[in-house]
Amino acid sequence: MPPIKPMLAKPVPELPLGDMSYEPKWDGYRCIVFRDGDEVVMGSRNERPLNRYFPEMLEPFKRSLPERCVVDGELIVSIDGKLDFDALGQRIHPADSRVQMLAEATPADFVAFDLLALDDRSYVDEPFAVRREALEGIASGFAPPVHLAPATADPELAMEWFVSTEAAGLDGLIIKPVGAPYVFDKRTQFKLKHVRTADCVVAGYRMHKSGDGVGSLVLGLNTPEGQLRHVGVAASFTAKQRAELVPQMEPLVLDDLAEHPWADWMDAEANADGSMPGAPNRWSGASDRDHSWIPVRPERVVEVQYTWTTAGRFRGTTKMLRWRPDRDPGSCSTEQLTEPAPPSTESPVTAIVD
Repeated sequence: MPPIKPMLAKPVPELPLGDMSYEPKWDGYRCIVFRDGDEVVMGSRNERPLNRYFPEMLEPFKRSLPERCVVDGELIVSIDGKLDFDALGQRIHPADSRVQMLAEATPADFVAFDLLALDDRSYVDEPFAVRREALEGIASGFAPPVHLAPATADPELAMEWFVSTEAAGLDGLIIKPVGAPYVFDKRTQFKLKHVRTADCVVAGYRMHKSGDGVGSLVLGLNTPEGQLRHVGVAASFTAKQRAELVPQMEPLVLDDLAEHPWADWMDAEANADGSMPGAPNRWSGASDRDHSWIPVRPERVVEVQYTWTTAGRFRGTTKMLRWRPDRDPGSCSTEQLTEPAPPSTESPVTAIVD
């Protein structure tokens, strides 16, 4: 019965071999679907209901899934032949009128990759090989926008998928030990993700929510026009690193905010597109969540590791690798942000799954 927390995956630096099943890693929202007759509940990774945000999926689930089942999978949105996580994120909106409009404008698909229960039988304690066989058994009833995730035991084919699906917006592979049960909220699977690095200008920092040390570094890259663009943050520091960053950042703090390249962003209208990295403390811009940051002289360069960019910004949080005292901040350009070859106009679901 809902809610439950799904099984998770831990990152690995290379493809694990052995008795494994390999699947493309979909860039969407994790979703466990519970169906009991006419009742359908979509649960998120954090156990929150998703029904109101994806109303267009309720009838397809009734048409495609067995009368009583629990299926694990991913909700995705694709636009112009590529998974679009930003468009997917816009589906989570408080206004029902906008939810209904987006359900028509950017409808979702669901990719099923595990089976937890069917009729009166629980598959949670069964090995993945048994769960996958049962999932393939019910997949004969699937019809778009409900799909079965492809899977292979061939590591060479898996690595072909790793390379070929990147252009469609997929971000790597999920690797599942075929003999393992379904373990709620535990990282008993593996994920191999695309990893890249870039040298970025440190334009500011945020204090950790505990107040103990630096929580994140605010990053920028120079555009061809010579403007410093906000591209994301580097975070996930240890307590020791947070403390060590404070004396490195404090001497760079600007007394005159007008000297900062992003000084114009104190104007709320100028930041209407949301590209500003939160309102710096001492600047205007109150909100329910504290986005305050401390501007610094953009003189230091840090090398960071990232997996993906969207609209010229890092997706998610990047990892700091090292300081680059040998790099001139002016030389750190957006041209470093490598992207895979443009995808075809074919939907990634059609091209990969169907």
